[in-house]
Parts: sequence; structure tokens; C-alpha cells
Amino acid sequence: MPDAVMIFAAGFGTRMGDLTKDRPKPLIEVGGQTLLDRTLELCAEVPRRVVNTHYLAEMIRDHLTDQDVTVIEESPEILDTGGGLRNALPVLGPNPVYTMNSDAVFAGPNPLTLLGDAWDFDRMDALLLCVPLERAIGRKGDGDFTLAEDGRLQRGGNRVYTGVQILKTDQLAGFPDHVFSLNRLWTEMASRGRLFGLDYPGRWADVGHPGGIALAEEMLGT
Repeated sequence: MPDAVMIFAAGFGTRMGDLTKDRPKPLIEVGGQTLLDRTLELCAEVPRRVVNTHYLAEMIRDHLTDQDVTVIEESPEILDTGGGLRNALPVLGPNPVYTMNSDAVFAGPNPLTLLGDAWDFDRMDALLLCVPLERAIGRKGDGDFTLAEDGRLQRGGNRVYTGVQILKTDQLAGFPDHVFSLNRLWTEMASRGRLFGLDYPGRWADVGHPGGIALAEEMLGT
């Protein structure tokens, strides 16, 4: 089970419209609690927690002043998920890590616990937590992956990536670009049969758009 987690919190949150004019998306509240705090609660038992920032970075830094969290500000540009994760490796260390998006809400068991229990270092380069479309609250459009019987993932299908995974980071060094998405790494892993998925048994809400707030609160019963 990884002892470090990377929480992605650097984006502009443009899909949120006016809600992110004066605050970063991770500080939007759902049920009286910020998205970032909800994410941090899920990984409270992980020894090393890292949050990246860019847009209104000082607000996130101030919000985390009293918490045992390392904040890394990406400047002058956002590095995307792949570049951002590679930039944080001096703090995260060389071993596999959890990564989490900060704009999702879960109703059910702790997603990190499920991933940790299912992680197989020898077989997997990444293990992505997914949810079937019918349990993906607020999701617009199709799914991201197909989950085979042996647990391997391929692009396209009815499984939605929840934004939480365990990932080996050694392959990040092979990308020449400064800014790049983890999607590129997943594609390479899938081509080698090393990209795996795990179904989340509960429900998951996408809070990447304004309507997701009320849907998430309804899901949580708040």
C-alpha cells in the first residue's frame, strides 16, 4: 500500500463559471465541507500528502496552514497531471503513489483502502478506481474504459474513472515534454497489458460543473 498521495488541485475550474471567480475549485463546498477537505479526509492515514496549486494558490496554501500537507505551487504554468506528478516526485519518493482529483465525492467505502487491498505490484503499473456509468452521478457523456474479466482496462466503454488510482511513477522520466497528461502514460501501460481497473461498489459524483454540487449533496443526503 503506498505511503504517499498526490492531490491535483491546480486547475482553473473554468467549468464552474462564476463559482471560481474568487476561489479555486477545491475550496468549493459540498454539504458544508470543501472538496479539498473531503479529499484529504479520505487519505488521512497516508503519511505523506502533497497538494499542487496554481490558480489562486495562496488561498489553498492558507487553507492548509494547520494541516500536515506539502503544498507545491506550479508556476508560471500548470503542468497537467503527468507533469505535475513528476514535479512532485522529490517529495513523494520513488515508490508507487496514490493520486486523487479534488473534484469528486464518494458515497461508500474509502476508495484508497479498496485500491490498496487490490494492488498487485508484480502485475500492475497502475490500478484505476472506476465506477459503472449508472452509479456515476452527474457524469455527462460516455464512459472512459472497458474493464475486462481479468481486471485489465482498455479505452472506451461504460466504466468512468473516478480520479483515484495507484500508479508507478518511474516511467514519468521518459516523457520529454514539460507539460503532459497521465493519459499518455496510461496508453503506454495499456499497450503492455499493465493498466488495471477496480470497480467502486458505492456511488460517485462528479463536481466538475455547477450542477454537480446539488447532485452530490443529494447523493450524500445533506
